[in-house]
Amino acid sequence: MKKKTAVALKYQNVDSAPRIIAKGSDRIADLIEEIAREHGIHIENDPLLVQTLMGFEVGDYIPEEVYEVVAQLLAFVYKLRLGDREHGNAKNTGR
Repeated sequence: MKKKTAVALKYQNVDSAPRIIAKGSDRIADLIEEIAREHGIHIENDPLLVQTLMGFEVGDYIPEEVYEVVAQLLAFVYKLRLGDREHGNAKNTGR
């Protein structure tokens, strides 16, 4: 059976790229997802991206080879947040 894995990213305008802020397998992956849900943070299921990012350390910037994929994902999440705010739903703010 394949292990469940998860990686959490954070991007701030002062950073040159998103950073890996958490990663793990099995129970740690479950905790990462649980915390994301509790805070209204979008969870994306992209096994190839997760597999790539698992090769890096917490605190590392994402590698250049995934910039485009992550940029598209961030744009999607920002649009979701904007839509939620316009409709008065502050739950999915991603704080």
